[in-house]
Amino acid sequence: MTDRFLELLRTRPELAEKAAIPFNFDVSRAYHVEDVHLASGASLEPIAGDDTGGTFFLSGGTAVLYASSEGDAVLIADSVGEALEMQIRLPEWCEDLTVELDEEAMRAAVRACDDEARAEYAPELDEQRASLISGLGLAERPLTELFAMTESAAGRTEPDHLLLNSAELCAYRLDESYRMCLRDVVLGPGREVLKRMRSGDLGAREEAAADPVLRAGALRAAQFDRRDGDLPLLRLLLEAECADRTDRFEERLLAAVLVAAHGQDEDIALLESATSGLVTASAGAVEWACAEEARRYGRDIAAESEFTWVGLAHRQGRVEHARVALIRMLDDTGPDANRLRKLSRALESIGDHAQAARAQFNLLSLQDSARDRASEAYVLARLERRRGDLAAAGRALERARAAVGLGTPTPDEDVAGWHRRGLGRLITEQHLELTLAAAGTGDAALARATMAHGKVLLKMIGKESVKALGPLSARAKWAVAGL
Repeated sequence: MTDRFLELLRTRPELAEKAAIPFNFDVSRAYHVEDVHLASGASLEPIAGDDTGGTFFLSGGTAVLYASSEGDAVLIADSVGEALEMQIRLPEWCEDLTVELDEEAMRAAVRACDDEARAEYAPELDEQRASLISGLGLAERPLTELFAMTESAAGRTEPDHLLLNSAELCAYRLDESYRMCLRDVVLGPGREVLKRMRSGDLGAREEAAADPVLRAGALRAAQFDRRDGDLPLLRLLLEAECADRTDRFEERLLAAVLVAAHGQDEDIALLESATSGLVTASAGAVEWACAEEARRYGRDIAAESEFTWVGLAHRQGRVEHARVALIRMLDDTGPDANRLRKLSRALESIGDHAQAARAQFNLLSLQDSARDRASEAYVLARLERRRGDLAAAGRALERARAAVGLGTPTPDEDVAGWHRRGLGRLITEQHLELTLAAAGTGDAALARATMAHGKVLLKMIGKESVKALGPLSARAKWAVAGL
């Protein structure tokens, strides 16, 4: 359904003209300088532009996002009506407004800025403003309230309204003061339950003991906020970690470090179990805890890896929060192979195969050895296929084949015998997966070409490796049988 205010501007030229000049909300400029989309996948519709090439978007159906032509984007309002009220009553030429101003001071600041605008280019500003407010039926709330609303909106740009360049997948910039602090977001529940536990709330203890994700947050909160009376609480959390034997051991070790640091004899049996025999005496417990603190469980929260908070966000179901943090991290990452690999795997784990492929492509370009190029190329092929770019997946597999010297009499020494190792099976598997995907989309040429390479690979990798592929190779052959 069309927004009421947009409908008025689109159907009443006299209102649209006043909104465009001097208030720079021009519905005839409803386009942007480049293709963009929201990282969250929510709807995005350009509704107006300004004379600098910036664009106002309807973001997620109701909110209004402003994107400049220079690569900045910020949420400015929760509705079109609020955005128009801000544009008209707090126009762009009023640049020095702050939350510290009271209503009288803010009105005085706007009047002073308006005086300059009248003198330079908007002599009929007062009449235009009054006519537009009346014609649109806009609210006239206090300026301090209106300013607080736009500041609040800006602080909620992330995670749901992160704007991406569709070609390069890089994020638009957002002022640091409005950026989401993922650490504080994910530590919130843990800090709260730890506070309740410290106050003697038995219910909080039961909640933390029963919920591994909440318990992880509480342990991380305790890691950076250590107090003398916490040992009974830490002991409870460690007991819960030991009872909940899963593949996740990070928090169990963290809980063990926090308990061991107190060096109490009564905790040795629990610590011995939690550390698989690494701690067997109280004196050794403190020494071990100090060593683990120095290695990975320190007290400086600023030094903690960003991936810690990303992982906790993912476990908490905050996928969009994790996505925003990872994209921002990727945008800021240079030629750092280890960091790019972590980013690629983390983005893949949250299901963002496009961004994972971006990280993986950059990672592949940094590989020096043939074996590493082949290893990272088949991963890139997997990511490109999963994002739906089958042609790019085919190009990645071509790079994998080139890296192992397929068809070359003398391949690089470090990949000699690659077809008899796991690498051969993995490259073959990606060829067969791409064959299936191409056949499923009707791309007969890509399916045939990829299957031809797949058949060569199947002959090379040996019977045991073919068995490890399971029914995949048979499915791939059947898929292209009729092409």
